[in-house]
Amino acid sequence: MDITSAVHTLTESANTLFILIGAIMVLAMHAGFAFLEVGTVRHKNQVNALVKIMTDFGVSAVMYFFIGYYVAYGSHFMSGAAELTASNGYELVKFFFLMTFAAAIPAIVSGGIAERAKFYPMLIASGLIVAFIYPFFEGLIWNGNYGFQAWLESQFGASFHDFAGSVVVHAVGGWIALAAVLLLGARNGRYRNGRVVAFAPSNIPFLALGAWILTVGWFGFNVMSAQTLDGISGLVAVNSLMAMVGGILVSMLLGRKDPGFIHNGPLAGLVAVCAGSDLMHPVGALITGGVAGAIFVYLFEWAQDKIERLDDVLGVWPLHGVCGVWGAIACGIFGQASLGGLGGVSLMSQIIGSVAGVAIAFVGGLIVYGVIGAISGLRLTEEEEFNGADVSIHRIGATAVE
Repeated sequence: MDITSAVHTLTESANTLFILIGAIMVLAMHAGFAFLEVGTVRHKNQVNALVKIMTDFGVSAVMYFFIGYYVAYGSHFMSGAAELTASNGYELVKFFFLMTFAAAIPAIVSGGIAERAKFYPMLIASGLIVAFIYPFFEGLIWNGNYGFQAWLESQFGASFHDFAGSVVVHAVGGWIALAAVLLLGARNGRYRNGRVVAFAPSNIPFLALGAWILTVGWFGFNVMSAQTLDGISGLVAVNSLMAMVGGILVSMLLGRKDPGFIHNGPLAGLVAVCAGSDLMHPVGALITGGVAGAIFVYLFEWAQDKIERLDDVLGVWPLHGVCGVWGAIACGIFGQASLGGLGGVSLMSQIIGSVAGVAIAFVGGLIVYGVIGAISGLRLTEEEEFNGADVSIHRIGATAVE
């Protein structure tokens, strides 16, 4: 009996440590979001990019702790510490891990709305999204709330499969961002006589650093989504790797060696592989990542050239929103046993689940940003935008003036 108890305790401790490491790796990804944005925006908006990611994370943690986690999973932490530390505090660390996912939503949005958004209205919107919009869909998919998954399984033979959040996290973030970007409109001077004016990235090394931090942390994002040691799979790691390199190579070829495309290419591949990384054959993952790289390059250029209001600074809608949807559909294709996958997935369920995620995210984003915009406005004044968010909002630039 003592041996059984000791083994049980060791297992609980190992699972707690496992998911804690995953939480820390995803936490580190927020530095990647920050530096990717810092390197992409103009110099006069670098401080604002750093501050937004940090403060959005703080607000997200509080809102998810008190509201969002309960909306998604029906659990709360308003009990004594003795109860909370049962099973080595595994539930607390699980919350920490899932909270870093939730906080990725405002970080994704931040890249789309950069350089012209007000500070506090956007911070309030981030809190509302993490408290209500994101956890509603998260609970629908990952906790089986409201019978949606059960209905899909009864109708199409399998529920919506999204192992690490191609749609639950990335597509939801990308489509919420699209709503915010469209409501904000284009940056001043971005379009002249109907033609897009290039705003060059301020710092390619910072952009590259952000991409590398995200890429490394993503292996915690994907592999640790197993949440327990007995669920860990080397297949997830290798599929993540193959999708990543697929995105790199295709974005290199189609993006004409542009460093912005090359460093976002691996992120596109990793976004897409999240859903089916536990089911696909590595060749399927490579194709999934390559297609995602192509989607990002073509859709980013098309959107910037053809839709004037869609001034998406970091391209978060094509990168997260559309590549996330592609990833869920790719899971329904390459997850099939006939194509080398493990099976147990329905393409129709993947399509319906993706459409549901897009609808909830986009409509939810329009409501949250629309209401806040009507009350306080979302956008800096023309003068504030010209001077830059760093000076206008934070009263300091990224580098000291001698």
